[in-house]
Amino acid sequence: MQFTLTELWASMGLFARLIVLVMAGMSLASLVIAVERMFAFRQSNAQSRAFAEKMAALLASGSLKDALASEVKPGEAGHLGRVIHAGLVALKTTSLNDREMAVDSVARALERQGQRELQALKRGLNTIATVGSTAPFVGLLGTVMGIVNSFQLMAASGSGGLGTVSAGIAEALVTTAFGLLVAIPAVMLYNYLQGWVDARAVDISESSNEFLDLVARTAGRQ
Repeated sequence: MQFTLTELWASMGLFARLIVLVMAGMSLASLVIAVERMFAFRQSNAQSRAFAEKMAALLASGSLKDALASEVKPGEAGHLGRVIHAGLVALKTTSLNDREMAVDSVARALERQGQRELQALKRGLNTIATVGSTAPFVGLLGTVMGIVNSFQLMAASGSGGLGTVSAGIAEALVTTAFGLLVAIPAVMLYNYLQGWVDARAVDISESSNEFLDLVARTAGRQ
């Protein structure tokens, strides 16, 4: 037997093949989710920057009237725009003459929408994390079964030569290697995507606080 991928696949038992197919599916799922998240993050980031530039121009005078009068499409405002838009909606339904009520209402709206946006950004990341943490164990399961097959072949042949157990050992090592090949990229992708989400959480918090400060300064005077 030559230790090529084709030969190894042909020599694998049904259980080992199922393990490899399961890990292939796990790898494909993590890659698809990662690509979708990267595209969504890039689009949301671009929309948020455009919204921030537009809103900064409206709030340059320190007045909320222009911002309240502006039209914001949540679907085109990015994660940051949707958070500030929630604050603007809350402010529209609250009297600016009552400073305390206005600040409290806007603060709650910003916090609620901020949590929603972070959860939306994290969508699918749990699946990638699960693949990264479980793939080595799935590969280890195939390794254990490969070793079991080796002992079964050894018992059936009545000898313990390397040729008798080489197929089972190769099968075991292949499933282990495959598990690591699936897990390592998944962990790297998860860390990268989670780091991006954490950075956006800081952006949302800072922007919400700046908007809330403006509301606190303005309410009661307009």
